[in-house]
Amino acid sequence: MYKSSLTILENRTVLTISGDDAKNFLQGLVTNDVDKVSEENTIYTALLTPQGKYLHDFFILKIGDKYYLDCEKSRIEDLIRRLRMFKLRTNVIIELANEMCVIAIYGDRTIEVLSLTNSLGYSKPHVDGKIYTDPRLETIGARGIVPKTSIIELSENDRLKITPFESYDRLRISLGLPDSSRDMKIEKSTLLESGFDELNGVSFNKGCYIGQELTARTKHRGLIKRRLIPIRFTTSQPFEGMSIQQGNKEIGEVRSFQGNWAIGMIRLDALESDVVITVNGLPIVLKKPYWTNF
Repeated sequence: MYKSSLTILENRTVLTISGDDAKNFLQGLVTNDVDKVSEENTIYTALLTPQGKYLHDFFILKIGDKYYLDCEKSRIEDLIRRLRMFKLRTNVIIELANEMCVIAIYGDRTIEVLSLTNSLGYSKPHVDGKIYTDPRLETIGARGIVPKTSIIELSENDRLKITPFESYDRLRISLGLPDSSRDMKIEKSTLLESGFDELNGVSFNKGCYIGQELTARTKHRGLIKRRLIPIRFTTSQPFEGMSIQQGNKEIGEVRSFQGNWAIGMIRLDALESDVVITVNGLPIVLKKPYWTNF
């Protein structure tokens, strides 16, 4: 009898950062505090433009003396190029870990089955890799970086049912969690409109990083005018880029979708109106994520 579900995230890949300067190198670039990364703790973070706009987001975990990045596969070459641009003369080695894959494990008993804890980001070794409680949100379950050859063993030993990407994607969307550039526009989106503050993806106490000034100013001045919000379509199917309307006014657009669920970037002032929100003239249902502060 299966106790939880396991999905291989084929849209993710693994990058390693090693060398004597690896920690300081990452600390000066990313939005979260790399000092928090250890053998027992994983973080979620992002790389921004100097103007504070989104470039990449990823998870950072540690195995031995290497930092492992769980990142977006389709844009990995761009990430490597940007990291090498900042490398300069530091003692840092950037490599692809093609033998590893990224997995998501989810279901009501996930934490128990994997002997994890409810502490977000808690990490432990598992089948020559590492699994961890998702540092963003407990209800999304766990993630892991493991050898591609170990999936069957992991599934059988932990009684995990291997499920298609669509199953995990529907859960993610219903919870309102962004999936990299599917939901965040490159060089356009800001972290706080994408929920990074509540999802533990940014530190306001660490030292300088690229894009810090705008991120901090947005936080302290409360300048967020729109947010990513889950949407349920009841009479039609969503597609990326669909215009979201309120009366004759465009208030947002559809980003990632799966089945009848989607994530939309929507103006917050529209939520204060009683006018029905529609796509293609048909009403949609907005589901404000339970973890948000807006």
